[in-house]
Amino acid sequence: MQRYVGKTVESPVGALTLVASDVGLAAVLWPNDDPARVRLGAFAASAEHPVLQDTQRQLAEYFAGTRTAFALPLDFAGTEFQRSVWAALLTIPYGETRSYGDIARAIGRPAAVRAVGAANGRNPISIVVPCHRVIGANG
Repeated sequence: MQRYVGKTVESPVGALTLVASDVGLAAVLWPNDDPARVRLGAFAASAEHPVLQDTQRQLAEYFAGTRTAFALPLDFAGTEFQRSVWAALLTIPYGETRSYGDIARAIGRPAAVRAVGAANGRNPISIVVPCHRVIGANG
């Protein structure tokens, strides 16, 4: 079983809880996040974990406008389909958007537009993995 650690950091969008494993960043949880959206289980507080420290620094740079891409090890917890969608999100360049249809075609599942939308909504590493660059239209 994977062991997770976390820490809460302040940001312009509110207090974010960063969660990491020994593999990499596993989640960025929003204030009042639905616990069912990201199911990692319990995690211990750890302000000193290197992935959490690096994530905090890179998020601060992102919110300050000096970073447009993240360089962090990631540890996605999800189904194979979800992980394929989240990997496709990582290919969207800063300042560009893709539709759910674009993502469905990119992962070789052109009929899975609604499933792509659902996976996008369950993205555990939002902000770092740019779910905000995806629009709902079929495109």
